[in-house]
Amino acid sequence: MAFGNLDNSSDSPDESNDSFMEFFLNALHFLEDTASSSAPQTRRYTDRRREIGLATLLNDWFVQEPKYEDDYFRKKFRMDKTMFLDIVRDIEANSPYFQESYDARKRKSFTVIQKCTSAVRQLATGNEPDEYDEYLCMAARTARETLDYFCDAIIRLYSREYLHRPTSHDVARIFEAHELRHHTPGMLGSIDCTHVEWLACPRGLRGQYTKGDHNGPTIMLEITASQDLWIWHAFFGVPGSNNDINVLNQSDLYVIARNGTAPDSSFRVNGRDYKRGYYLSDGI
Repeated sequence: MAFGNLDNSSDSPDESNDSFMEFFLNALHFLEDTASSSAPQTRRYTDRRREIGLATLLNDWFVQEPKYEDDYFRKKFRMDKTMFLDIVRDIEANSPYFQESYDARKRKSFTVIQKCTSAVRQLATGNEPDEYDEYLCMAARTARETLDYFCDAIIRLYSREYLHRPTSHDVARIFEAHELRHHTPGMLGSIDCTHVEWLACPRGLRGQYTKGDHNGPTIMLEITASQDLWIWHAFFGVPGSNNDINVLNQSDLYVIARNGTAPDSSFRVNGRDYKRGYYLSDGI
């Protein structure tokens, strides 16, 4: 774009000032037009019709005669429907994020059952936040935010009762349940490790986080669970090149036993006394 000739030596002072003023005005208009044309577009809004997603969800699982049976619900949600609904009620009563509200467009927000379904399905399957966009009609950003709030609510509501190491009463109850079901006295639970794929592993760390029997870098998770899937010990973050024994040596599972603060887990089998209980491992 040409802004005019700046050689105004033959013009009068007034004409020169007018020419310079015209030049700067033209330049200003040109910059404004350029900036407006290159400015980023505002985020496009997609009407996902969350009401349709809610109707589909309710008809599939939560009406009097749902499309799918309760045993299939447990397979998909990794818990009984009654437990899920109890969690939904507790979270709705204690977390403002899950209570009914309206967004900036004066539209009703996602219901608590939609949000909890999204969070639980992410935890149950390990899929991406937008995996159920077509089914729940929920964007990835909302699904990720819902998962964060859901985990915070679960910890705040249930940590005192469930997220603690076994007491002497808990140990006695676990012994009784395992002996009744599996006929194995003295068993505290099952212990095993699993590999979680680390897609964003930095190149410099890939060697120590990669093992021959896995295609890429992984992070290991050690879990201890009782007969009712009470996971009271979880140790996460070990490089995937380790094996289960290396992870066990690094975890704090036996710290309280070593420092003498562990609850009494002694038991008796065939007339012989044992001081401490044991765990079944290697995928049992």
